[in-house]
Amino acid sequence: MRTVTAEIITVGDEILYGQIVDTNSAWMGAELTKIGIRVKQITSVSDDASHMVAALNLARSRADAILITGGLGPTKDDLTKPVLTAYFHTELQLHDPSLADVQAIFKNKHMELSELNRQQAFLPAACTPVRNAIGTAPGMWFEEDGKVFVSMPGVPFEMKRMMTDIVLPKLKAYFDPPQIIHKVVQTVGIPESTLAEKLEPWELSLPPHIRLAYLPHMNGVRLRLTGTGPDPEKLEDDLLEQLNLLTDRIAPYIFAFGEISLEEVVGMLLNARNYTIATAESCTGGYLAHKITSIAGSSMYFMGSVIAYHNDIKVKELKVNPETLAQYGAVSEQVVREMAEQVRLKFGTTIGVATSGIAGPDGGTLDKPVGTIWIAYADKEKTVTRLLRYNKGRLLNIEYTALVALNLIRQSLTGTVEE
Repeated sequence: MRTVTAEIITVGDEILYGQIVDTNSAWMGAELTKIGIRVKQITSVSDDASHMVAALNLARSRADAILITGGLGPTKDDLTKPVLTAYFHTELQLHDPSLADVQAIFKNKHMELSELNRQQAFLPAACTPVRNAIGTAPGMWFEEDGKVFVSMPGVPFEMKRMMTDIVLPKLKAYFDPPQIIHKVVQTVGIPESTLAEKLEPWELSLPPHIRLAYLPHMNGVRLRLTGTGPDPEKLEDDLLEQLNLLTDRIAPYIFAFGEISLEEVVGMLLNARNYTIATAESCTGGYLAHKITSIAGSSMYFMGSVIAYHNDIKVKELKVNPETLAQYGAVSEQVVREMAEQVRLKFGTTIGVATSGIAGPDGGTLDKPVGTIWIAYADKEKTVTRLLRYNKGRLLNIEYTALVALNLIRQSLTGTVEE
């Protein structure tokens, strides 16, 4: 069974100018994968007929299905319909069911149907109309030389309804594509190059119908195993077999399987143990608490936070010893240890976590340059600290610190932390 490929073409100057973000393509790519169609190219073109024709010619040379979004509105800068009409050497004709849909929309809004909106019901004679159940611009389905071209509105909720109800089932029936199944492995605390070295012998032995992709992030790598084949049950078994082999090689760095965030995993671990947590933050300014509380249900385990940005707050609210501050400075193992231990006592929680560092761009010294950051985890049995040296700019320094702190919580709860 051959691979079926698709190309997505988004039309609109507003995308190229950066005035809107193209979220349609990401959603479409995910949905096409679910039915076994692999997206090979995403192209954005301006509101220019010659550019659109060039994109269509290139797309048909390298893909089986060409999906176009945008340019179907009633104004003169919406060129998709006239371009497709000329491209397929056809002419516009009134499509009565589409006109009835447009009339019903305007009637429900107690508005008079304008001639511009009436023109949206005129469609190329060579296309199969694709009903737009919630908008005024119908879609268009063309078939030529074994290729399928589908034009849909750029409005996300209209496109998604059209894709879900009509286009995806029709594409699956037309092409009968093979199954595509993804398995995601989330890792943290290991760089991509190191991970690749550990996985190389296994990766080289992968069967041809299974591929591995590395998707690095700030403190780790998201791994994606993709399997393609005609039998979904066998493909699932093959992927699980390879997943087990992969896990054997890198188990300490895996925090989750599937699309789940580190803060979600931490929340699940805390809930499972009936533990509570509080944070004392200096350099992260509440960002760690924000990550923890971004998860629904976090009120079950998150009790509160002290943003001890100034040393006076460290002393008054967290009872950090002034002598410790004077001797070692705010950015030190000694101070961050006291912050974690004291915030735990202050809120009566199982766990306390603290951060203190120099986020930058100013404030660094020879001994403690920008990016010098201490974090600490404390429970009733132990306090664990970590020194970070990471300087990628203020905001990334803050984000990285929160990520490492979350991983330290995870490691401590799972018994994999090195003290």
